[in-house]
Amino acid sequence: MDKTSRRKGRAVRRGDPPVRNVDYQRLRHPFTAQKVLSEDAVAAIHDMALRLLEDLGLRVLLPEARAIYASGGAIVDEGTEMVRIGRDMVAASLATAPKSIRMRAPNPERELVYEEGALIFSPAGGCPNATDRIRGRRPGNLATFEETLKLHQSFDVIHKLGPSAEPQDVPAHLRHYAMMRGQLTLSDKPLFVYARGRGQIEDSFEMIRLAMGLSEDDFTDGAWATTVINTNSPRQLDKPMAEGIIDFARAGQLSIITPFCLAGAMAPVTVEGALVLQHAECLAGITLAQLVKSGAPVSYGGFSSNVDMKSGAPAFGTPTHIRLAIGTGQLARHVGMPWRSAAGSASNVADMQAAGENHMGLWANLAANATLTVHSAGWLEGGLTFGYEKFINDIEALQIIAELCTPLASAPDDLGWQALADVQPGGHFFATSHTMDRFSTAFYAPLVADLSNHGSWAAAGERTSTERATAIWQNVLAEFEPPDGAIGRGHRIARFIADRSATGGAPPPD
Repeated sequence: MDKTSRRKGRAVRRGDPPVRNVDYQRLRHPFTAQKVLSEDAVAAIHDMALRLLEDLGLRVLLPEARAIYASGGAIVDEGTEMVRIGRDMVAASLATAPKSIRMRAPNPERELVYEEGALIFSPAGGCPNATDRIRGRRPGNLATFEETLKLHQSFDVIHKLGPSAEPQDVPAHLRHYAMMRGQLTLSDKPLFVYARGRGQIEDSFEMIRLAMGLSEDDFTDGAWATTVINTNSPRQLDKPMAEGIIDFARAGQLSIITPFCLAGAMAPVTVEGALVLQHAECLAGITLAQLVKSGAPVSYGGFSSNVDMKSGAPAFGTPTHIRLAIGTGQLARHVGMPWRSAAGSASNVADMQAAGENHMGLWANLAANATLTVHSAGWLEGGLTFGYEKFINDIEALQIIAELCTPLASAPDDLGWQALADVQPGGHFFATSHTMDRFSTAFYAPLVADLSNHGSWAAAGERTSTERATAIWQNVLAEFEPPDGAIGRGHRIARFIADRSATGGAPPPD
């Protein structure tokens, strides 16, 4: 049964026409990747990025990471903490980095393969605030965090979890326990872990092992956890991010190396210059992961856009954002890596600006053939806020994209000869057998869009898509039921959380 229909509460009665079946769980890109750069330009950007790493280097704040780079042949200046990485080191790391990664999940049916050609959507992440029409804008808390997980779980077009609204009412040294417990008990999709110090990473890994009953070998059979590693552009890798790369590589888990380069601020103002910096920083992170453990799962990543040159604020869905996304895809394919990008919105509310910016970002990533699109639903204020109505309207856009992933069959009967012959000039196709046999399954049924005429829309209260989205998320939360196995997973980690909390938890690094 169509999941959208089920959420709207429509009963299926004997004799009803067939209902459309959809499956958005594992998508593949339907279109050929586009280009904004010539092959010569891609090669030149790659070569200059290697030159940047060799001649200028980057500052690495973690002594352990500098030592690992040095062991691989990098030139390290301990006084300045600068590391210069040879292109031969980068080439060797790219040769061992896996091109296809099994992303595990509590529910095996939710597992994904992270590779070129896959189309994976993750929701808004890293938001300290949340907003909706009923309760307004507010700091994220545990109740909100758990609500966002329920929303993630309820739509199959969201493929992996993300920290949509951080629970700031939980102390920082205990927060990772609440966040992992929420993921394991409210969802069965692939999991995320913040790289906020060794203690929190190892605690999170142990909770996954306990919840799933995994041995050490089981835990390293594919990636059970992912983290996003953001460099401090330009040319700096801080201690928590370096530790995250090292710890995830050692444990065989997936680190997604993602410089956040805003052209004109933390990167050169030109698209090409920003790509040089982003590419160099990403290659440096991949190299560190492979020096730690050859073959460790690691992803190329890029989330770059421009700033408003008057205010300095980040912008999204702009021509620069789109070009940077497509150019990033070209560079990822140049080095043979699956890769992560992002959509997003700078708008303060779920309005036309918010929709337009996010849609342009989504289309940029579709054109770029991004493996993973983060911030695909719910992101507002440049990531400062998760919007409930924004999430629902973005889900509509994602489901429409997902529909495009099913190839047209183009069977003889699909060409419609009999229907064309049955309808006289000036007639209509409503009542043809060709239409009647397919009317209930032919087209996508909107989740939130209202296709009624003006009179019907006005009689129903003249509600906007934002207002209609409120009723949808309220209904989803009211009807939510935890997935199979959730209660057992919660029981298996309860004692660990209690014991670790009693001994002080795991404070994040200063």
